[in-house]
Amino acid sequence: MHSKEHISHDEYQKTADWLMSQTKHRPQVAIICGSGLGTLADTLKCQDSFAYSDIPGFPQSTVQGHAGRLVFGELKGKTCVCMQGRFHMYEGHSLCKTTFPIRVFKLLGVETLIVTNAAGSLADGFQPGDIMIIKDHINFPGLVGLNPLCGPNDDKFGPRFPAMSGCYDKGLRCLAVEIAKELGVASILQEGVYAMVGGPNFETIAEARLLHRLGVDAVGMSTAPEVVVATHCGLRVFGLSLITNKVVKSYEDTESVNHEGVLEIGRLRSHTVQQLVTELIDRMEINNNDNINKSI
Repeated sequence: MHSKEHISHDEYQKTADWLMSQTKHRPQVAIICGSGLGTLADTLKCQDSFAYSDIPGFPQSTVQGHAGRLVFGELKGKTCVCMQGRFHMYEGHSLCKTTFPIRVFKLLGVETLIVTNAAGSLADGFQPGDIMIIKDHINFPGLVGLNPLCGPNDDKFGPRFPAMSGCYDKGLRCLAVEIAKELGVASILQEGVYAMVGGPNFETIAEARLLHRLGVDAVGMSTAPEVVVATHCGLRVFGLSLITNKVVKSYEDTESVNHEGVLEIGRLRSHTVQQLVTELIDRMEINNNDNINKSI
């Protein structure tokens, strides 16, 4: 499933070239919309959108709540590309397929990646509906060798042994906290550590307790592979988890989690997440290497 497959630089380039031939947009920011958060893409101006099934080399998304489209457009004067629907390991994709779009974004000229996901909370102070800025992650599949960087290293993208110590950009995290205060949503904003597990089942109580004792604040089934690949190829990363449920940590607790409930909280909070991300994009500094688009 994982180590046999290798994607050549040419394959990424072929996809990037195809997209550049189909749209005039040259995105600076890429946004991955998690479960129930795909409405952000609808706010982009001057849209060009492509079904994943029409893009050469792109995998397909099969999860409910994930639309499966790549949308290009303008947001607050910056050019963005939005993934409406992401790919997950539990769908049976190899991790190099799961993260395939990230390197395509790099080749399109993207310099900042914003990742959002739906996650369950383990931190005692978190409530469903809270928004957690990801400060750091624990990539459980990655720790046991299920890593998108396994196999030959592509030096054109990045080094064989990339550092992950600062992978969630501190400047963007501070900016997000400022924005939350101004929007009056500071009370629902948290910051913490996200852990990725393979899924697709939700955690057992023993697993939840283990994660909690390891210092995990929120748990989900995505994001870490994309962030690893983005960091490897030099993208600046900002991550948000929408807390959709509390993970059950007690044998006395009768509650359980389901995907419908997750999507419901997504709908409830999608507007706030959208505002936060939109403001962040508005205020972030972009190094404009090519000012061609500006002068036309």
